[in-house]
Amino acid sequence: MKKILLAAAFAALSAVAAQAADKLVIGTEGAYPPFNFIDSAGKVGGFDVDIGLALCAEMKVECEVVTQDWDGIIPALQAKKFDFMIASMFITPERAEKVAFTKAYYKAPMTHIAPKGAGITEFTNEALKGKTIGAQAGTTQAEYATATYPDADIKLYPTQDEVNLDMNNGRLDLEVGDMLPLMAWLNTDDGKCCELIGKPIADEKWIGKGAGIAVRLEDKELLGKLNAALDAIRANGTYQKINAKYFPIDIYDMK
Repeated sequence: MKKILLAAAFAALSAVAAQAADKLVIGTEGAYPPFNFIDSAGKVGGFDVDIGLALCAEMKVECEVVTQDWDGIIPALQAKKFDFMIASMFITPERAEKVAFTKAYYKAPMTHIAPKGAGITEFTNEALKGKTIGAQAGTTQAEYATATYPDADIKLYPTQDEVNLDMNNGRLDLEVGDMLPLMAWLNTDDGKCCELIGKPIADEKWIGKGAGIAVRLEDKELLGKLNAALDAIRANGTYQKINAKYFPIDIYDMK
């Protein structure tokens, strides 16, 4: 009888474990349009979210999407608040010491924007000395601005939306950011104040190997499944359909 009860208990536990394995939680920021955002109905959406859900469909697992502030997104992944994170995070050596990344699911340069007619043509520390430059805190764009323009007044913000707001309100002379979200913002009413300036910043030192999906270092099996699923949605056209929904160009390996 004891053996029967133990066998039944083991079977029940196995069923629970299998059920848990069939559902994954996706973490994203929810404040980086068009990659991830919360719409007027309170629903999380964006390119990152759609790609994440497409990967889940390919892996045949149910997924739930949750949001997390950018500055706490890696600690939240490590604390198991979600299973994988897709939030337009560039793959860098420093981050790869804390989390494991898939291959890049898109690659795009950084850029500068400024108020229209600002007349900024040189992008050196000397030329921008004393200028107020904005970027989102905890990003490679913030690292670039701080390292490249040490004599400028660098202002860092919790979200990209807050950087854009101060740019729109005339509190910034210049902004450094990911080219794709900035291009999207420039096409809004608020973004009409400003324009792209200078050459794209595509040095791997700053943009890494592109944006990757992150898992905990020990989750090697999930990492392998995500890489395989990414290859599959590229091969079957799902990736391209999602790309076209948000961007007029292919961003998979944008130069």
